[in-house]
Amino acid sequence: MSEAFRPITGLPAGLLRVIAVSDRINRSAGRAVAWLSLVMVLVTFIVVLLRYMFDLGSIAMQESVTYMHAALFMIGASYTLQRDGHVRVDIFYQRMSRCGRAWVDLLGTLILLVPVCLFVLLSSWQYVFDSWSLAEGSPEAGGIPAVWVLKTLILLLPSLLLIQGLALLLRNGLFLAGVDAALTSTDSETDRA
Repeated sequence: MSEAFRPITGLPAGLLRVIAVSDRINRSAGRAVAWLSLVMVLVTFIVVLLRYMFDLGSIAMQESVTYMHAALFMIGASYTLQRDGHVRVDIFYQRMSRCGRAWVDLLGTLILLVPVCLFVLLSSWQYVFDSWSLAEGSPEAGGIPAVWVLKTLILLLPSLLLIQGLALLLRNGLFLAGVDAALTSTDSETDRA
């Protein structure tokens, strides 16, 4: 059997499964939260309609837009990272070979993404815990009595980014180690999605 058609077994196959699971988690989260953009537009429309046509207001509805907006961006950040949709200055990156881009992605994940996510996770842990322990609610009368849910997103953001960062590290590390399937299998899965 030729080298190109030999099935991947052992450690690379296990790591490819870890990549697939990490990608699946963030793809599911991204798809779920994408619907919030539509709901957010509808709720905003209803808030404006109630206020200007019927002279009615709802602080809870207004706050819900803030909650949805926060969830959309904080949960959707890892999905955007997975889809390579974050803004970057790629004057040099686009001209690099696939191997060069793999090195940039690997080192960028190790040097920038992981430390920043760990910092956010560790520095906000107590803040979120305090909110949970108080069952913190809105400071506004009639607001959403669940500020602790909103603050939990502060922990969810770095957690999901770290999961996607793991997939990036494994994908680029395996590719640099000669496992071309680390890129092709996950890219084709993402394209189907």
